Amino acid sequence: QVQLVESGGGLVQPGESLRLSCVASGIRFSVYALAWYRQAPGKERELVAGISEGGSTNYADSVKGRFTVSRDNAKNTVYLQMNSLKPEDTAVYYCQATGPILTYWGQGTQVTVSS
Repeated sequence: QVQLVESGGGLVQPGESLRLSCVASGIRFSVYALAWYRQAPGKERELVAGISEGGSTNYADSVKGRFTVSRDNAKNTVYLQMNSLKPEDTAVYYCQATGPILTYWGQGTQVTVSS
């Protein structure tokens, strides 16, 4: 059974940092491309950052220079380091793993940025 479990969300003030983690099980992690998406209330889910099997990364323009995605294949974990958080970063953040055939999603973790 495939599982993606996110953690690390919470309530922070503007300008602070959070690191999200997503641990995968049931898949051959190293051959999967990984991504973080987010969905704010009333808005569509959007891509935040992605990292390929080889480690190439891409980011939404809104988070470039503030967020960093990374992966540790030995730990079956993908991370999203979020710095200089803004209120508009408030959303549920989802981990996604895309393999040769199927795509899997985690259950999401809430990030709230508010003073």
